[in-house]
Amino acid sequence: MVAGAVLSIVTASVLVVLEAGRALHAPRAATQASAATASPKHHALVPPVPLRPRSRVSVLVLNGNGASGVAGATAAQLLGRGYRSATATNASNRDYATSLVLYRRGWAGEAERLARDSGIRVVSPLDGLPPAGSRRYQLVLILGAN
Repeated sequence: MVAGAVLSIVTASVLVVLEAGRALHAPRAATQASAATASPKHHALVPPVPLRPRSRVSVLVLNGNGASGVAGATAAQLLGRGYRSATATNASNRDYATSLVLYRRGWAGEAERLARDSGIRVVSPLDGLPPAGSRRYQLVLILGAN
């Protein structure tokens, strides 16, 4: 008799848990269904900031790999693409393994474009101590060994 009472209590508890589980899942399913059929919300899109034209961008091209003439050749190519100025000189360190583009605050989009124009994959903000002579340039392109 005690065993029968325990079995009845266990059965009743299982039924309560199962019913509670259905109750928990039913509102979620209803909410998901109503969300799926509801019309999408329209958010105001913020237009992207247009890039400044190349004719307003100055680039300092630093030879960081030691190969003769690469900074000058790259600067000439950038001028041919319409950059305002592209000045070539040697980097203080000539053992850069990777080429990179550095940019001043507010010039990230133009740096990405310069990287695409130059086939460079590394783009980073110019923080800390900027390269000597770079104050008047928005972008610095350092040519590494790659």
